[in-house]
Amino acid sequence: MYFMKVKRTLQDVEKKITVFFLDNGRMPSYSEIADIIGVKSKSVAHFWVAKLLDAGILQKDAKGFLTLTRNPRALKLAGEVCAGIPTSAEEELRGIVSFDEYLVRNPQNSFLLSVTGDSMIEAGIREKDMVVVESNREPKNGDIVLAEVDGNWTMKCFCKNGKIVTLEAANSKYPTIIPRADLRIAGVITAVVRKYYK
Repeated sequence: MYFMKVKRTLQDVEKKITVFFLDNGRMPSYSEIADIIGVKSKSVAHFWVAKLLDAGILQKDAKGFLTLTRNPRALKLAGEVCAGIPTSAEEELRGIVSFDEYLVRNPQNSFLLSVTGDSMIEAGIREKDMVVVESNREPKNGDIVLAEVDGNWTMKCFCKNGKIVTLEAANSKYPTIIPRADLRIAGVITAVVRKYYK
């Protein structure tokens, strides 16, 4: 029986791993790497991963998990745009921006929530927006927080006057929330993400 030998390059393997990451939102396992590069042995997958690590294309995080050193979802920063009186503008490359790094300062302690309701519309947060919540951040007056109040979860503006804490909506239709018994601040909202088109 005749087997055709497939010649692989670092760029080929990197591309296939990157495509897997973009399609699945995570890095492949060694078994999956073997599958996507077309080999049967996990030891061959380990061989290619070692070469990618040596080349600086892959790296290991603090827990030993593989990550890409360059975020494939990073976008070019093309300049600035005036939101007031129109001005002439030429597109020029200002750098590369990864939204993960731009929006999430502390990924180990951050998570996303989908927004329901309209109590924060005057703060620029609408229903179906996504918010980034940082769980180990100490809230300051005026911060928007995720809070559990008397057994119910809500997202409101944090207001502290002495020892008294109240939660304010960013919509005049909603009253101030004064905790009756229990208040737990689960995190501070650090970013809002909105998609205009699907």
